[in-house]
Amino acid sequence: MKPSVVVSKFGGTSMGDLSAMERSAGICAEKNSFVIVVSATSGTTDKLVQVARMASSGQEEECASLVLSIKDRHKTLLNQLPKNDSAEILESYFTELDLLVQNISLLKELTPKAHDHVLSLGERMSSLIFTEVLRLKLPQKSVVLLDARTIIKTDSNFGKAMPLISEIAKACKKLDSNCVYVTQGFIGSDLEGNTTILGRGGSDYSAALFAEGVNATALEIWTDVAGVATTDPRLCPNTKIIPEISYAEAGEMAQYGAKILHPATIAPAVRKSIPVFVGSTFDKDSPGTWIRKTVDHQPAVRAITKRSHQVLLTISNPNMLNAYGFMGEIFGLFGRHRVSVDCVTTSEISIAVTVDRATLENTKFISDLESVGKIDIETDYALISLIGNDLFNRASLAKTIFTSLDEHSIRMMSLGASSYNFNFLVKEADATPSIQKLHRTLIEMIN
Repeated sequence: MKPSVVVSKFGGTSMGDLSAMERSAGICAEKNSFVIVVSATSGTTDKLVQVARMASSGQEEECASLVLSIKDRHKTLLNQLPKNDSAEILESYFTELDLLVQNISLLKELTPKAHDHVLSLGERMSSLIFTEVLRLKLPQKSVVLLDARTIIKTDSNFGKAMPLISEIAKACKKLDSNCVYVTQGFIGSDLEGNTTILGRGGSDYSAALFAEGVNATALEIWTDVAGVATTDPRLCPNTKIIPEISYAEAGEMAQYGAKILHPATIAPAVRKSIPVFVGSTFDKDSPGTWIRKTVDHQPAVRAITKRSHQVLLTISNPNMLNAYGFMGEIFGLFGRHRVSVDCVTTSEISIAVTVDRATLENTKFISDLESVGKIDIETDYALISLIGNDLFNRASLAKTIFTSLDEHSIRMMSLGASSYNFNFLVKEADATPSIQKLHRTLIEMIN
């Protein structure tokens, strides 16, 4: 039988203060974690984003005040622990932040490379402090602070770097099975040694990449909720925690708006068939949710998700009637600009796609689309997704949906690309009441 190899990830609230860190350290000891991946302390990454922007726009006083608040918080955390050697390292991180801010201020420009470097400091500070907390909890073990940038190798696409899987696997072979490693989520480095980030929310992804690299027997995601719920509890009061869910269902949930997991997390686990556990640091004994390759219970609708701030882009070109190449040209532009599409419907002369509202800020992309055809832009939508099993063959599902939503207008639907989801677009104002009705009809009254 393969020995247990556990990779555990702790989110920002689990690093929020000393008591939260001590709870997290207790879980690591109980689970015999081999690699522990931590996020920045709650709110720190947002502050670092502001610091970088203020520095580039000449807001020196506001920037200095925010930097001071970041320093004070981490100093206070470390000072609550017995005297240790990490104080000097923490000061070096502060110096690094000061120099980055000075350079950005002088240039009056925030380059993607500098942006990633600034944001990396949140995880580096929290992991340094958490290492000392864990050493107190595990005095008999060798607890090592591991720089994730030596393991998570990526390309040089700053802001949303792509991991280099074979390089990560090679680096993971150097880890000592007799040690316990504390490392950072969210960050990596390219082959030239420049700091990169995997994108916001990428700590789950980092943990999954570590799990894949060390051939883990389990990946644990510890957060502030007790597992994966049937929908967002803030939208619907009668949500339930799902005991177990398949990789395919969890992947669809993450892709279509569930906040519990980063959308990319599932892929590394699938490649190595690693079970994923989602549980609460603040209620460690709750059953949580297990995500596995296959599960016994396969309901028609397992969960309902929502992606807010959606835009519907309709690209039309009457000249493409009975012609070819229209869709290829359009999706080529999406690929070149790295724009993700959620849902697509087509006709002979038009394509309608849903994208995140932030896509509209990419004026070059919109301009390139306009060179292909006329664009209609509709805003203030939300994408609702029903996540379940074998949805192609649920004869009465569409009828139930339309009956439940008879008071609301559905702008667009997508069913057919996957048997695990049924997507439809509604106005943002209609999203919450729609989800409540669907949850009541398709989950509460059935399960």
